[in-house]
Amino acid sequence: MPLIAKIYNMKGEMVGEHSLDPAVFGVAPKAGLIHQTVVALKANVRQVLAHTKDRGEVRGGGRKPWKQKGTGRARHGSIRSPLWRGGGITFGPTKERNFKQKINKKAKRKALLMCLSDKVANEKLLLLDGLNLPEIKTKLMAKILENLPCKGKTTLIALSKADSDKIIKSAANLPKICTIEARNLNVVDLLTYEYLLATVVTIKALESEFKKRVLVK
Repeated sequence: MPLIAKIYNMKGEMVGEHSLDPAVFGVAPKAGLIHQTVVALKANVRQVLAHTKDRGEVRGGGRKPWKQKGTGRARHGSIRSPLWRGGGITFGPTKERNFKQKINKKAKRKALLMCLSDKVANEKLLLLDGLNLPEIKTKLMAKILENLPCKGKTTLIALSKADSDKIIKSAANLPKICTIEARNLNVVDLLTYEYLLATVVTIKALESEFKKRVLVK
């Protein structure tokens, strides 16, 4: 069965159909691979913020608090000891932690194709015959989106590198809308946003790019 995506103009009128490459948009989904990819991508951008000082980083404690014997008190060598209030922390979180996870490039690419295929299977891929704005105007961008089936829904707009900055700036303040270069498409964003909006030119470029690569069977 051929994979077909509807083509709309900026007025929301259906003006044709585009036949999609099944090697890119007809990949059967595997939940385990997609989950593994999402976990790895999120882990790799995780920032290590929490950091506690051990006894070697705490300020002070250069001299012994009191002599070793004869005071009747317990032996102590430094006020930086974890036993003291204000001293070092024994097993606290540190900035040396590394959350990065390795994921095979082919596996990550396969998961991306699965998410793209899922958009097509659920009719969440919308194609435009063209997307051009005469000026940077949020109102114009909002009007275009209101004419499409993605009205009021979370939408990811995939742009080619040649697309104007006018589109990016016009959509910047719209709620539930995000713009991204097509070459930066990733599994996390595709799962976050319900609809994927792109021009026919952008989709053809994506298909051509993926055809150059060796796909995981």
